[in-house]
Order: sequence, then structure tokens, then C-alpha cells
Amino acid sequence: MNINYPEVQIRKAVPEDCDKLWVLMKELAIFENYIDYFAITPEIVLERGFKKSPPDFYSIVAENNNSIVGMLVYYFLPYTAQNRPSIYLKELYVDENYRGQKIGEQLMKALRVEAEKNNCEEIKWTVAPWNKSGKKFYERLGANENTYWLIYEWNIKS
Repeated sequence: MNINYPEVQIRKAVPEDCDKLWVLMKELAIFENYIDYFAITPEIVLERGFKKSPPDFYSIVAENNNSIVGMLVYYFLPYTAQNRPSIYLKELYVDENYRGQKIGEQLMKALRVEAEKNNCEEIKWTVAPWNKSGKKFYERLGANENTYWLIYEWNIKS
């Protein structure tokens, strides 16, 4: 079987990517069923991810023919018990028209390089229990489910 994958460039996002990043963030919010609470705008992406120093988040994108077809959003957790930083993967999303073409894997490999470059101890993230394909994807990469900790939230509403 011969599978032809598109030419994809994996790179750090730049300010000019904000509108395209926002579209993928919105698509992820729809996919994960939190679009009713989605409060991000392209202006927020630009301000918080590129103009603020240090930024609130960093992004890696997958580009095909001048289109952003995948994105990964992360931030650093500076202090851990190992006295080394960790990376927290906040969002990983590949346009549905480009899934199954190893783009998510390429984005995760780029994140691993970023973690190694910054002397990080680990990369952490969460996956919705209903997202079976996401769980399979991460396990295929060699990630393990952490069953030692439960996630708690304290939602503060005005």
C-alpha cells in the first residue's frame, strides 16, 4: 500500500499565524464540547502568545501550502519535585482533513525536542475519557496514563 502524505513543515508559530491558530482553537472547542465557554479571540492569541513577555503560552504549528493544518499549544511549569521544569501540553489539534497523516506525531516529536532543549523532566497533559482515538494516539507514542493522581478543579464564578 502506498500512502502519500502532504508536505508539512513543523515550526514554531509566529504572530502572523494568530488568525489561523484561533480557527484551530475554535475547532478544538467544538470537538471537545466547550464551545459555549470558548472566550478566546485572535487578538487574545496575539497578545498573550506573542506580545506578552514572557508569553502565557507557546505554539508549534504544522503548515501545508501556507495553511496551518495542525497546532500544539503548551506552557512551562517551572518548578517540580525534581528541580527541573515540565511542559504542560494544553492543546493538540489537527484539521480533520489532515488526520491520519502523522501530523500529530510530528507535532509531539517537536514538543519533545523543545522539552529536551529546556531540560524538562516530563511532558504532561490531560485527555477526555471519551476521546478513545486520542488515548490510542498517545499510547502509540509511548505515553502512559497516570493513575496516581486525580484531577480536581475549583471553578470560581463571579
